[in-house]
Amino acid sequence: MHCGLLTDKNEPVPLKHIEVDLQVQGHVATVTSTLQYVNEEENTLEAVFVFPMPSGAALCHFSAKIADQEIVAEVQEKEEAREQYDDALSSGQQAFLLEESEESVDVFRLSVGFLPPHQSAAVTFIYIIELSVQADHSLQFCLPAVLNPRYSPTGAGGGIVSEITSSSAGVSYSLSFIAHVSSPNPITKVESKCPLEPLTFLNTEHTKAKVSLTAGHKFDRDVELYVYYQNPHQLTAIVEAGAPTAQPGTLMGDPAVMISLYPEFPQSVMSSTSSCGEFVFVMDRSGSMSCGMHNGQDAQERIMCARDTLLLMLKSLPLDCYFNIYGFGSNFDSFFPESVQYSQDTIDQAVKKVNEMQADMGGTEILQPLEHIYKQPCIPNHPRQLFIFTDGEVENTRAVLHCVKTNSDFHRCFSFGIGEGASSALITGLAENGSGHAQFITGTERMQAKVMQSLRYALQPAVTDITEDWTGLSFTRLSPPIKTIFHGQRALIYAQLKGEDCQKPDAMGKVTVQYRLGDQEVSNTVHFSMNPAKDSGLAIHRLGARSLIRSLEREEQDDGADKEALKAKVVELSKLSGVSSSHTAFIAVKKGSGQAVKGPLVTRRVPIPLMMQCQMAKISPCPVLCMPAPMPAPMRAPMPPPMPPPIPPPMPPPLPSPQFCSFAMARSAPVSASDGAFDVSPGLVPQPLRTSHIQKTSETAKDLLFQLVSLQKASGCWEMEPALAEVFGRTEKELIEQIPAQVSAVKPDVWATLLALIWLHGFRIDAQVEWEFLGMKAVAWIRTQKVMNHSDCVQAGNALLGCQVKEDALGL
Repeated sequence: MHCGLLTDKNEPVPLKHIEVDLQVQGHVATVTSTLQYVNEEENTLEAVFVFPMPSGAALCHFSAKIADQEIVAEVQEKEEAREQYDDALSSGQQAFLLEESEESVDVFRLSVGFLPPHQSAAVTFIYIIELSVQADHSLQFCLPAVLNPRYSPTGAGGGIVSEITSSSAGVSYSLSFIAHVSSPNPITKVESKCPLEPLTFLNTEHTKAKVSLTAGHKFDRDVELYVYYQNPHQLTAIVEAGAPTAQPGTLMGDPAVMISLYPEFPQSVMSSTSSCGEFVFVMDRSGSMSCGMHNGQDAQERIMCARDTLLLMLKSLPLDCYFNIYGFGSNFDSFFPESVQYSQDTIDQAVKKVNEMQADMGGTEILQPLEHIYKQPCIPNHPRQLFIFTDGEVENTRAVLHCVKTNSDFHRCFSFGIGEGASSALITGLAENGSGHAQFITGTERMQAKVMQSLRYALQPAVTDITEDWTGLSFTRLSPPIKTIFHGQRALIYAQLKGEDCQKPDAMGKVTVQYRLGDQEVSNTVHFSMNPAKDSGLAIHRLGARSLIRSLEREEQDDGADKEALKAKVVELSKLSGVSSSHTAFIAVKKGSGQAVKGPLVTRRVPIPLMMQCQMAKISPCPVLCMPAPMPAPMRAPMPPPMPPPIPPPMPPPLPSPQFCSFAMARSAPVSASDGAFDVSPGLVPQPLRTSHIQKTSETAKDLLFQLVSLQKASGCWEMEPALAEVFGRTEKELIEQIPAQVSAVKPDVWATLLALIWLHGFRIDAQVEWEFLGMKAVAWIRTQKVMNHSDCVQAGNALLGCQVKEDALGL
């Protein structure tokens, strides 16, 4: 997995070592990464690379050590930092510049400046991030091992363009990783898919612990850490002391508090669903959707997996709803001119078109279909819910998110990042600005399970009417108000604590959070000390500052906003907290010989591993280094021009300014319980997941679950037909001969529907989250039929299919 400098013979200079220190504090983490590399060429190089940040991360430190001399960057207004960088290079000084991409907040461009021949360098950057909550209540940290190129929409002026070649070499550098964990609640365990050393507790209360990767770990996949706490739904507060050197009364000088709200949903709420709504599905059909879902030999194409998932969602929608489906790429189209009412006719039309969907629409331009959807009038008493599926390779992220935010009062947005490399800024931003929920599907995870979880969120009650009572406290809120929390979501509230009470050793604070869940009013209170220890590291202060900075940046997008005043506030806050923003950059200059460097700029190609058999290749986790040779008095264009096509000669021609590559963060999550082989009875033939019964080939086995799904009618029932008997491993004649007397007096469709439910519970219970809603529709339909004795019918169905499903399990 070669990445780094190249010699004049196209021999790569690999990254030597990566060192990561993780400090987890409750629900947030501070990540310190140091990358070490060496220039083994005979020439001085100016290194430029771009690396991703997780969406929501606060970058707060950047430094570089050349030989034995270290320089530490400081935050400055962006244009001032760029001018200082250019001046330093033209006078032969060592300079470093780090800034956000203009198009997306999760990509940073780092100009390393001049690195002398045979010289070593170590780059260190620190960022702070909120940890994501998983279905089992654990908190996940992910250190990505795969980055991904971005797609630039037509007319975007070039922007950030990737240039990729492939290499089959293995990982040539080492990784060391250690994590320290602390929390108000005791730590129960820390897990990872990667091998870990035993967890070591640092106190008797088990609120502090440390763990590390075992020696010799090869960084050929994401490093994921899952942290488990006792009482995960308990309202908690962590107070952090201000910086000793900061002036009291300022954000960094006063204490800051983080309130963690992770509501518990009772079963009575979980079992209730809405029967109305307008469901709009927006499906990425760009060329990159033909990539595989993972790197394995049997990987399903993203577009095929998305089609299966869309079919499952359509069959699971409530009877009284409206729906429509959009496909987008370089342009877009919709199945219907406007959303249509759910019926057997409209579902038949939609299923036929879903099975014809291909990744054949070119690029990834999502803004136009969203603008078109928002122009459509809303349907009274049917709340609009958007479900957006994309592999997230777009550059106009800010414009897309502004469009969603502007229309947030009229819809909710659920987003899904497909495959390794989906932009975390885009996927999470869509959900955050649309009061919805984001999901990332990578590796061998089943898309259907995660998508159906989000459909449940869309149909079930959510936490609303959230209010806070800061009893007797003087404070300034740093995070925006919370509108909605879905099942499985957590919200963090940041505030600056003010006043003389914060200086008292025994001062205590109290916050009460109230909200509505269904028809219930819920209230939780937390008490905390307002005089914490002084060595907390300012993680909460900086995440609070980052939250406030993002709010101000969103205000800038509003029509009529005082952009200059808002920009000034952002710059001031960014410089005060040391947290990056769209208007600031990290700049560092080391005094050198004062001699101007001579020579033309020459781009060096960087080979990378071919992570996917796809036109969008993937690369290693280290920053991509595009190496131009020195030139006198370098001039920087306002926007770097596009790189040439990725079929290079040994040495590309000179370019007027440094080029750089851009990549989005990859995400992954625990493998779901439904992965792997299915259990089947002796009378059935096991078949792997692939596609629906409509597409039959000798090479691809039929997926029984999706055959069954595709056969269900809009009403929720199944009809007696040969295709259904094929799913059960029987003939239609065999099914009809075994119809119980109680059912034969009604109609065969009742028997067919009962058998389908028994089969789902008997052979696909591990995938219940996927078929739960269509199962509920089937049960509701059976209840409308005149069946006198369900018990005898279930017993007969078990005997026919070789199952042992109890009547209570079916919900009859």
